[in-house]
Amino acid sequence: MQRRKFLRTTGVGAAAVATTATVAAPAIAQSAPELKWRLASSFPKSLDTIFGASEVFAKYVAEMSDNKFQVRLFAAGEIVPGLQVADAVQNGTVEMGHTASYYYVGKDPCFALDTAIPFGLNARQQDAWMNFGGGREALGEFFKDYNIHAMPMGNTGGQMGGWFRKEIKTVDDLKGLKMRTSGFAGEVLSKLGVVPQQIAGGDVYPALEKGTIEAAEWIGPYDDQKLGFNKVAQYYYYPGWWEAGPQLSAYVNLAKWNELPKSYQALLEAAAAKAHTSMLSKYDAVNPKALRELVASGTKLTPFSPAVLDACFAASNQVYEETMAKNPRFKKIYEGWKPFRAEEVLWFRVVENTLDTYMARLSAANKL
Repeated sequence: MQRRKFLRTTGVGAAAVATTATVAAPAIAQSAPELKWRLASSFPKSLDTIFGASEVFAKYVAEMSDNKFQVRLFAAGEIVPGLQVADAVQNGTVEMGHTASYYYVGKDPCFALDTAIPFGLNARQQDAWMNFGGGREALGEFFKDYNIHAMPMGNTGGQMGGWFRKEIKTVDDLKGLKMRTSGFAGEVLSKLGVVPQQIAGGDVYPALEKGTIEAAEWIGPYDDQKLGFNKVAQYYYYPGWWEAGPQLSAYVNLAKWNELPKSYQALLEAAAAKAHTSMLSKYDAVNPKALRELVASGTKLTPFSPAVLDACFAASNQVYEETMAKNPRFKKIYEGWKPFRAEEVLWFRVVENTLDTYMARLSAANKL
């Protein structure tokens, strides 16, 4: 009797499980649709680290979705020019983009805060501001006006100050200099007499070679060596005070983002985070060797003088005051960002910089 009852109960349970599975399967399939998106990059494929972040991203999106979500990559110029990626995402030409937000300061100076501004945060400090200092929340509201959901996706770490055909000994040496630079740096340098030029990465070398520009900054030794800047300019200056820790971003068309299941939104965020750390760690790994090779080939590695840095710092603060007076939204974000910078610099002074300075002395004395 109990055996027959058990079999009947078990049969019903099994049927119920089968029915549940039959009903649930379409719901699961519906929650993980098959998607094929296009991502337009601001960078050429030859720059394997910065373009490579998109490759890391696409790989992880495919693997985490069991290949149901595919992201096809297009280098700068294949769909749109490198400096038009934001427009392409905003108007839905592509679902996604990978770019540096400060390319679009002409639209609104707030874009620069998503990447880097002169005398700003290093890479770790930028992450801290974005994740725990209110950065993503403030910029998220800003990006909504451009129909964009932005995610941090890469950081180059501290950049070099660029390649120059002549020495920059004094502030006067900057006057009349035609220089490729991006973001707020161009506006700051223009106050010191520089004539800034915004040129996409793949076009910088020919412009420098032809003399269209007399100086150019890009990223750092690894990429600069690949692009051959040392063949057309002799002096390599540091530090890149306008890019202490410039963040790259993945842009997603906001309407497309809102259509995604929550699981796919989380998947994209996770893949972007993986690409973010991958880019920074690779640059840190490959830059030292490239710098040694550049110096060995005749490049003159030279620091900016304290006088030049002081003048640039003063000009930067002037630009920020002028920008806040014209742009209330920039003022609101910047006034939250500035005290965060002060606290971060104070903390890094205590431990990070103290140990770094000591280790640098050991390195200079060939004791490492």
